[in-house]
Amino acid sequence: MAVNPAIFDEIVSRFGTNCAKWDGMAETMGKDMLALSVADMDLRTPQAVIDKMAEMAQHGIYGYTDPFAPYYQAVQRWVDSAYGWSVPEEWIVFCPRIVQAVSLVVQQFTEKGDRILIHTPAYQPIAKTVTLNERLLVESPLLREQGKYVIDFEDMEQRMREGVKLVLLCSPHNPIGRVWTREELERIAELCCRYDALIVSDDIHADFIHEGHEHTIIAKLSEEVAQRSIICTSPGKTFNLASLEIANIIIPNERLRDHFKMSLQQAGIHNPTFFAIPALEVAYTECDDWLISVRGYIDDNIAFARSFFAEHFPELIIDKPEGTYLLWVDCTALSAKEEEMKRWLEQEARVNVSWGTSFGPGGEGFIRLNVATPRALLAEALNRMKRTYPLRKV
Repeated sequence: MAVNPAIFDEIVSRFGTNCAKWDGMAETMGKDMLALSVADMDLRTPQAVIDKMAEMAQHGIYGYTDPFAPYYQAVQRWVDSAYGWSVPEEWIVFCPRIVQAVSLVVQQFTEKGDRILIHTPAYQPIAKTVTLNERLLVESPLLREQGKYVIDFEDMEQRMREGVKLVLLCSPHNPIGRVWTREELERIAELCCRYDALIVSDDIHADFIHEGHEHTIIAKLSEEVAQRSIICTSPGKTFNLASLEIANIIIPNERLRDHFKMSLQQAGIHNPTFFAIPALEVAYTECDDWLISVRGYIDDNIAFARSFFAEHFPELIIDKPEGTYLLWVDCTALSAKEEEMKRWLEQEARVNVSWGTSFGPGGEGFIRLNVATPRALLAEALNRMKRTYPLRKV
């Protein structure tokens, strides 16, 4: 049944809910700020999920839970319908969070001092799994050509030649919003096969792909690639369920899978939380129409924000995103100094954003905006920015 996109216009206060985005911001900067920062949505999850959570809450017994057949069937159904990838049940491994899974992979499949490659600018919690585990983070900077980031394959191969053991792929890429083409993924895979590197692909944003682009799971390329791939998916971004902590780690290689499952046990990770499995099952089987509507709403928000910037901040460049609900904004024409940008956005406009430097090298002079938010809230934030814009026309 079609979902009216007007439901996403409702502004729901997240203050007082232990919200990382809003309560965390209020604690350090005040409640008068508006948040376009942390990558979760300020939009209600599907009503079917809310109803299921209420039903489960009313049960009144919150004991240990396990994933049974309906969980695996729901994941199989989603991965097949969304990405055209048919996976056997045994390939699917529950893990609470993708970052947790990546950290365990780093610990179990590499040694201290090993080289692990990531393309920058990059989502830093994934990058930090490398350094926090005493491995060497190898950064292969993306090239920005005519408003679009591309992989510098010459640089990547040079670094692979120096002994990279593992490639951390963000697909689609956060923060820049690229959806890697099949050809790009084939070149990445070929390098990993040639230099015997494992591939860990974080596909958490894969359900937000914009018109004209298609998400390809790298493990689909060939059996050889599948056997060295660990694919990380989750309904967390898709249906705004991040705090329920559920991710699906799909591992075709039996040896790698058994090793990973043992690492979960060694870390004391086994039972999902009481609400996680029911939420995933309902989201993956009953909420396709909701996702179509929320994608349309976010597409309109992206168009609105890009048009607003073009009219009022023409010096600031938004690369057209191919995926995600995030906008990567080049502010270097205004200033490459973050402290000057913070004076404008935080102190004067009272808008909280994600700072480019928080994504590592290549992020200087950029900001990331999360537009998965009610239109009125987005408009208010942008108008605050307009009223205080340092280069505004007199």
